[in-house]
Amino acid sequence: MPPADFLWDHDMTGETSGSDTSLTARLSAYALKALKQPLPDEVIERAQIHLLDTLAAMVSGAQLPAGIAARQFVQSHIGQPVAAVVGAGFKTNPIDAALANAMAAHADETDDAHPASITHPGCAVVPAALAMAQQSSAKGQDFLKAVVLGYDFCARFGMAMGGGSFITERGFDTHAFGGSFGATFAAGALAVKTPSQMASVVSYGAQQTSGLATLFRDREHIEKAFVFAGMPSRNGVAAVLMVQSGLPGVGDVLDGIPSFFSAFGIKADVAELFDDLGESFAITHTNIKRWTVGSPMQAALDSLEHLLREHPIHREEIARVDVHLPTEGAQIVDGRKMPSVNAQHLTALMLIDGTVGFHSSHDESRMFEPAILKMRDKVRLISSEELMRAQPARQAIVEIHMQDGRSFSHRTYAVRGTSKNPMSRAEVSAKAYELMQPVFGSERSQSIIEAVNSITQAESVNTLGHLLGDAPLLKVK
Repeated sequence: MPPADFLWDHDMTGETSGSDTSLTARLSAYALKALKQPLPDEVIERAQIHLLDTLAAMVSGAQLPAGIAARQFVQSHIGQPVAAVVGAGFKTNPIDAALANAMAAHADETDDAHPASITHPGCAVVPAALAMAQQSSAKGQDFLKAVVLGYDFCARFGMAMGGGSFITERGFDTHAFGGSFGATFAAGALAVKTPSQMASVVSYGAQQTSGLATLFRDREHIEKAFVFAGMPSRNGVAAVLMVQSGLPGVGDVLDGIPSFFSAFGIKADVAELFDDLGESFAITHTNIKRWTVGSPMQAALDSLEHLLREHPIHREEIARVDVHLPTEGAQIVDGRKMPSVNAQHLTALMLIDGTVGFHSSHDESRMFEPAILKMRDKVRLISSEELMRAQPARQAIVEIHMQDGRSFSHRTYAVRGTSKNPMSRAEVSAKAYELMQPVFGSERSQSIIEAVNSITQAESVNTLGHLLGDAPLLKVK
């Protein structure tokens, strides 16, 4: 039990007990105002691009093991038909819809990432915002603003927790913690009306934060999808619906001792991380993957594409290929059983095909194709401490050595899709179409792209929800 003076000094009725200058009160007030404030044009542009990228990840992920498992789980106890489950042909309650769609969004390695906070904002934030937008019949522009808000809080809470050190030193997962707050604030902004309600939503969201680094031992990418995306998205929506139903909550969960931060040993003044809200937008610093494979291979494939485009390289004349990656990244992709995170296989695949797509990089049968095996024997993966220290992070060098003695080399400094080298709307639309067309067909996929491009004019998100979920998948692998 807490000491008696703690009980007397804290309001246990659910009304906001902190002052207006407390962090909980400040963030709650900002979230309530965010949907009423205009966004800069460049932020709207990037938000639509990231929204499309995440929706496409949901669609492609809906046919992968994590997406299928989540859909089967929510179908086993279908609730009130409010929110669409991507590719399922049915609707369910917002909590389960957020869970299923979020797990589909991170069923693979195609979703976006915010490197400074070690979080994947889109897969947790977008499904929560989409489910709550359908619950509250929100306008498209409000839905998009809620997504931007969710990215801001996901990234800042991830950084507040310490980023990578929270994983390596504490054994918790920043993706889950940042995603939980991102989903909570995004869903809350679409539903609650008063500062007291929002503070209670934040409190219920904070009470549900969890996520252990043991997820990285998951070989099936299913528990990982739950921790990165499904759990935080589900919990954020649940927090909002609980408060909407009348449950009171503590009004100062982020302040004083004990607080959310003190519970996890965060002693630094984290409030300053939120000082630039409304001025700097995390979504503009979030990376999109151009290649639908593991992050450590993005720069290597960029380098390979450059070499194949700029030089007359005939694969039968290749003697050796050296792929230099930062040490930590090399460890992640060295000889993995999953084709989409196997450096040697992806290098050989690109040299044989001339490019790498979602389906070729996920086709396990191609790992045993004679031509690819022959090329794979020529690939050397080299861990580089120099590249570990290089900025921007995750650079790569690829060297192709020919049998006649010629050598070609290229170093990628800024990976395509990062904030230093962002993808255009046209490039992301092409990626989204590639992911969605085999699942939904051409017409429906193009309609989803057009719906996202015009989302700020939409009177309701229901059209988008219908396109994503009311009809089942064309096929499920």
